[in-house]
Amino acid sequence: MGLFGSSAKVYRPAPEVDLGPGSGELYISPNVKAPRVAGLLVKIFVWVLEMPIVGWVLLYILKKDNLINKLVSEAEIPEPPLFTSTHRWEDTPEQNVSLTKPGLSPAERVREAVDCLPTRLESTLAADAPQSSLKRWTIMDFSRAYSSGETTPVQVAKRFLAAVKESSGPTMNMAFFISCNPEDVLKQAEESTLRYQTGTPLSVMDGVLVAVKDEIDCLPYPTTGGTRWLGKARPCEADAACVAQLRACGAVLAGKTNMHELGAGTSGINPHHGSARNPYNVGKVAGGSSSGSAAVVCAGLCPVALGVDGGGSVRMPAALCGVVGFKPTAGRLSNAGVLPLNWTVGMAGILAGTVEDAVVAYSAIVDQSQPSYLRPELNLPMLTSTPSISNVRLAKYGKWFNDSSEDIRTCCDKALQTLRAQYGWETLDVTVPEIEEMRLAHYVTIGSECTASLAKKRSEIGWDVRVALAVYGSFSSRAYLNSQRLRNRQMFFHKEIFKTADVIVSPMTGVTAYTLQDDALNSGELDYINGAALIRYSIAGNFLGLPAITVMVGQDKGGLPIGLQFIGRPWSEATLLHIAFAMQEACSKNHRKPVVFYDLLKKD
Repeated sequence: MGLFGSSAKVYRPAPEVDLGPGSGELYISPNVKAPRVAGLLVKIFVWVLEMPIVGWVLLYILKKDNLINKLVSEAEIPEPPLFTSTHRWEDTPEQNVSLTKPGLSPAERVREAVDCLPTRLESTLAADAPQSSLKRWTIMDFSRAYSSGETTPVQVAKRFLAAVKESSGPTMNMAFFISCNPEDVLKQAEESTLRYQTGTPLSVMDGVLVAVKDEIDCLPYPTTGGTRWLGKARPCEADAACVAQLRACGAVLAGKTNMHELGAGTSGINPHHGSARNPYNVGKVAGGSSSGSAAVVCAGLCPVALGVDGGGSVRMPAALCGVVGFKPTAGRLSNAGVLPLNWTVGMAGILAGTVEDAVVAYSAIVDQSQPSYLRPELNLPMLTSTPSISNVRLAKYGKWFNDSSEDIRTCCDKALQTLRAQYGWETLDVTVPEIEEMRLAHYVTIGSECTASLAKKRSEIGWDVRVALAVYGSFSSRAYLNSQRLRNRQMFFHKEIFKTADVIVSPMTGVTAYTLQDDALNSGELDYINGAALIRYSIAGNFLGLPAITVMVGQDKGGLPIGLQFIGRPWSEATLLHIAFAMQEACSKNHRKPVVFYDLLKKD
C-alpha cells in the first residue's frame, strides 16, 4: 500500500499467463494524466519540481497517477531480475538467405549484400509515375551514376550542401543538422571522385552521403547529444565503430543530425539547435529522438542515416517521416563511440529510404570484432527471392494493434491483408500480456540509466529535459529491480510467442506526426499523451533486445506517413528484411512525395 493508498499489483508466475487469443489478460491502454505544457508554464513546472519536499511530493503523485507505483515500484513480482537484453547465438532457420563468410571487411560484406539485391532499372523506378509520386534514389542509383560518369560525388556533394543551406535558412528552418562542415564534406567527395576516375571505388557506398545522429562519434565533429555542453565536456577523439566501417566503404559522412536533447523525448523538439521539421508537413514534428536522421532521409538529402534507438528512437521518427527504420538484435552492432546514455536498452540503428539501402548499410556496420566463438552468424536476405518465401506466420495482438488512430488501424490492417493476398502469409491471433507494464518498466530502466550516466549540468539543460531528469532521478532501487523482473517476464512471454510465430506485427506508432507548436520552440514541451501514443509499440525491441523494423505502408487523410512494424526473434534480421521488402513492394507505388524533397541526381 503506497503513501496515498495506491494498491500494488500482485503478478502471477509468468508460465501461468495465457498467451492465446482468448486470454482474459487485461489490456491497459496508457491513461496518461499530464496536461501538455510549454513556454512559461514548463519553466514554472520545473521550478516547482526542483523544490525540496514539494517537488518530491509532486513526483510521487505523478508516478502514482500514471501507475508507475502500482504496476512497477510497489508491485509483487515472482520472477528474478534480468539486467540485460543480450541473447546467446541460436541458429534460427531462415529462408532464402546468404551466409556471409567470417572475417570479411566492411567493403567485402557490402559486395555480398549487393549480390542479394534485385535488379532495378532506373526506368522502372520512374515509369509512368505522376509528378506527386515518390521516387527515391538508392545507393545503387548513386553508384551507377558515379561509375558511368553521369555525375560525380563532388557534384552531388555540392547539390547537397546547397540544399542544406537552403533548408537551414530562416525561410524553411528545417533544422536537419546540428553540425555540417562543407569543407570536410567536399574533401571526402573529392577523394571519392578520384577513386571513381581511377576505377578503384571502395564499394558501392563510395561517394554516397550518409548522415550521423549527434549521439554517435564522427570526426571532425563534437558529439553534443543535442545539448549545448556535452561536446565540450567529452571530446570526440575517433569515429564510432559503425562510422569507421562506413568510412572504410567510402561513404561521405555528411554531418551530425539534430536530435531530441539527450534522447529524452519523442518529438525531436530541441530548444538549443532548432526543432527538426517533418518534410511531409513542415508544421509537424519529425519524431524523436533521431529526428534529423529521419528527416534528411525523408527529404532525399541522404539515402541512409545512422540513429540510436533506446526506446524506438530510430523507428518512431522513421514512421512519422515515411522511411525505413531498422534496429537489429542487441549486440549485432558495436556500441563503441555511441554516447552511453542507456546501455541495456539502446544501440545504433539505420534509417534508409528503401529496404535495399537498409540491407547494404547493415552489411557494412555489423560488428565482427567479437571472438569467433561469440560472434553470431551473419545472414543477408536474398531479396531477389523474397516472393518465393512461404509459411510466414505473423503474430497479432488485436487489442494492442487496434489501440491507434482510425487511419493507422485501417491502413495497417489493409497492409496485412495485402501480404496475405500476395504471399499467403498467415496472421495468428495472440495475447502479448502486460504491454503497459512493460512500457513503464522500460521508462524506469532507461531513465535510471540516463541519470547514472550524466554529470550535473542542470542550468545548461533544456526545460523539458530537466523535467525528465527530475522524474528519472526519483526512481528507487526497488523500482529499478522490479523493472528488471518485468523484463524477465516479458522475455519469457515473447519467447513463447516465437515458438509459433516468426514475427510480431503492429503499427509503429499510435498517432501520425502531430503539430509543432510555436510555444515549444524555445522551451521544449511536455506532451506525455502524444509521447505515450508514439512509443506504444516500440518497447519490446529495446527492453528485450529484439530486432525490429518499420516500413511505410500508407498515409493518413492529411497525407502524413503511417508505418507498420515487424518484431523478430533474436538474430533473425534477414527474415525481418525479407518481410519489410515484401511490404515495401506491395505498398510503395501509391506513396506521395514529401513537400520538402531534393533530387540530388537531377534526373527529372
